[in-house]
Amino acid sequence: MDSSKRADAILDNLLSLQTESLALVAVYDEDDVLRYANKSFRAAYHLTPDEQLSWGDIMRRNFLAGVGTVLKTADFEEWLRSTQSRRGKTAFRSFETDLADGRWLWMTETVQSNGWMLCIASDITPLRADDRWLRQDRDLALRASQTDELTGIANRRFIMTRLEALAGKTPAPGIDIGCIAVLDIDYFKSINDRYGHQSGDVVLLDFARHGHSFVRRLDCFGRIGGEEFMFILPDTNIENGLAILERVFSKIRTSRPLPSYPEVSYTCSAGMTALKPGDTAQDAFARADKGLYQAKLDGRDRIVAI
Repeated sequence: MDSSKRADAILDNLLSLQTESLALVAVYDEDDVLRYANKSFRAAYHLTPDEQLSWGDIMRRNFLAGVGTVLKTADFEEWLRSTQSRRGKTAFRSFETDLADGRWLWMTETVQSNGWMLCIASDITPLRADDRWLRQDRDLALRASQTDELTGIANRRFIMTRLEALAGKTPAPGIDIGCIAVLDIDYFKSINDRYGHQSGDVVLLDFARHGHSFVRRLDCFGRIGGEEFMFILPDTNIENGLAILERVFSKIRTSRPLPSYPEVSYTCSAGMTALKPGDTAQDAFARADKGLYQAKLDGRDRIVAI
């Protein structure tokens, strides 16, 4: 058998083994749409043989039907936003999850530099239950330490860790390291003063929801304090980064987040910068923050790139 035929035979056997394996195997693309799943995965998450849904749509449908992953939340959309803030942002992670059918899974996620993700899960139900609950408590504590309590998106600790990781990358020739943006809600104090802090919280939640809707697989979006947020856009040049932010700004300008005050709108300002070889996280943050300050001076509701 020549080498090409042998390679084809190996590939055919590998695909056959994955298809019939009791382990759950799935592949998602850079937009988090399911592109491959074996029989075990599709059975666990109640997918037909040809369905290619987004991960969010799979989780939403299963949550409403009471199948698939057990989700202990009264607000699915808030849970989804919070989970997507961390999902796929690191090259590898592992965690435990339980299914509505009583099984307990050990799940791993491996993410390529292009955003494609390989998920593999093994059934660990026979392991001691008390050990499983201890590990789940650990995972919940870790999740809480990385999540902003009010908005459910990534917090300052998580977002700054991702920025440090991006600043430490050595880019391939011709590839941009990425860019970051620091955003601030305009005149936020006046919203709190006039309509109350509860209304201010609603505006923060609205901003987080809209901002999160533009996040791609490898991007990060988080609240870094008060009314200030950050986008991290890996492998993105400043022109494309500005285009993404302009879409965020357009969405925010049309938002009316306070049902009791339908006339109330709000805007935001931002500073953006591209990471340069040799930058530290603080170098990049300082430049973006300087751009934000200039955007405020120039009249707000605008982006200044530095």
